[in-house]
This record gives sequence, structure tokens and C-alpha cells, in this order.
Amino acid sequence: MAKNLDQTLEDLYRELELVNAAIASVEALGCAPPTSRRSNRGRKSMGAEERQEVSERMKRYWAARREGRRPTRS
Repeated sequence: MAKNLDQTLEDLYRELELVNAAIASVEALGCAPPTSRRSNRGRKSMGAEERQEVSERMKRYWAARREGRRPTRS
């Protein structure tokens, strides 16, 4: 069993050398590793004016709901 383990380790070290050589050749080409892209997820920030517009729109919406009718768009 020790012989199989030794052979396996030898194979893995050879494979590691090949991988390191491949990485070095790609780096020599001047290719930069991919950078992480910033996600577009999350909330969009709102300015004070936009918040006020939303507030007024929601007040009209809920007033219309209380009256039992659909709100009108403006």
C-alpha cells in the first residue's frame, strides 16, 4: 500500500508542476486574472426629491384603497 501511496504522490507532484507551468505561461502573456464584478443587486439609493414623490404617490394610493377605488395615475 505504501508503494501505491508513493506513486500517487509522485503523480500529483508531476501534475502540480504542469499546472504551475501552465499558470506561469498564461501570466507571461500579460493576462490579468478576472476581477470580481460589482453586483447590481440591492436597493437603489433615492434622493430627497424622489422620496417625496414616492411618499405622495403612496399616500394617494392608500387613500384610494381606503375609499375602495383604484388610484389614478398622474
